[in-house]
Amino acid sequence: MRKVGIIGTGEYFPKKVLTNFDLSQMVDTSDEWITTRTGIKERRIVAKNEATSDLAIKASREALVDAGLKPGEIDLIIVATTTPDMPFPSVACLVQRAIEAPRAACFDVQAACAGFIYGIGIAQQFIAGGVYNNALVIGAEVLSSITDWKDRNTCVLFGDGAGACVLAAVKSGGILATYLGSDGSNADLLMVPAGGSRQPASHETVNKRLHYIKMRGNELFKLAVNIMTKAAAEVIKKANLKSEDIDLFIPHQANIRIIQLVAKKLKIPENKIYLNIDKYGNTSSASTATALCEAVKVGRIKRGDLVLLDTFGAGLVWGACLIKW
Repeated sequence: MRKVGIIGTGEYFPKKVLTNFDLSQMVDTSDEWITTRTGIKERRIVAKNEATSDLAIKASREALVDAGLKPGEIDLIIVATTTPDMPFPSVACLVQRAIEAPRAACFDVQAACAGFIYGIGIAQQFIAGGVYNNALVIGAEVLSSITDWKDRNTCVLFGDGAGACVLAAVKSGGILATYLGSDGSNADLLMVPAGGSRQPASHETVNKRLHYIKMRGNELFKLAVNIMTKAAAEVIKKANLKSEDIDLFIPHQANIRIIQLVAKKLKIPENKIYLNIDKYGNTSSASTATALCEAVKVGRIKRGDLVLLDTFGAGLVWGACLIKW
């Protein structure tokens, strides 16, 4: 089995910035209320002509340049998203067409906020087994399209963005361990009720605002802290390491209080946590992807560093990944 690592990263965020002050003009909220409860100050929102594939394409091109590869050298494209351009074709196929990667097998992964880690885990297996050599894994979301801008409890949380990475065989280091999990018994805690086969779009579903994110936040908060802590501990254990060995912790950027509690339970100090939640909010599958890309860009990750990714989302699903850079 070949060792697999990340050889290139890229990210893209829409230009439009929606601040907490802007939201206070839309719903009954305030900058202080949002900041103290979530850690979010602003988020990015797509332009009218932008869709998920547009963000994914731009992040992918940057990742390919960073990896020093041409699109034709990509064998596999996986896009993690909960907000595809349309039910089908997949966003991955739209990316393939745009970047001109004719050799690639393409499909989407729907694992909510853990989707990027699921994508990495899948691509790793294909490359480690010698089926493919180069894979492009993307987390991309336009959550503004399924956000209820009249619901002050959820509309303050979400934003749009995309992050991408290129995976390939490496001589040393790379992905040391991954850990994935699910609990479908709690599927009703976070969902978009309508728009699928159970409740197809109708005047009734639209009028009832069932095409937007519905979330039971208090119950999710406790589960997120416990499950993210367990997932991180499991992946560290699988790699035969300890939490003090971690050089940088990149958690799902959903809520600053969740992140702080998880880090405390894992005994990871604040100076080892990478945060960008204040600028972008929760971008679901793009969250850890963009945070990883940004951490590389700003020099927070150096060769030889141990980087821990940790995610949790609707499903319920979770995933953690430990990488030696």
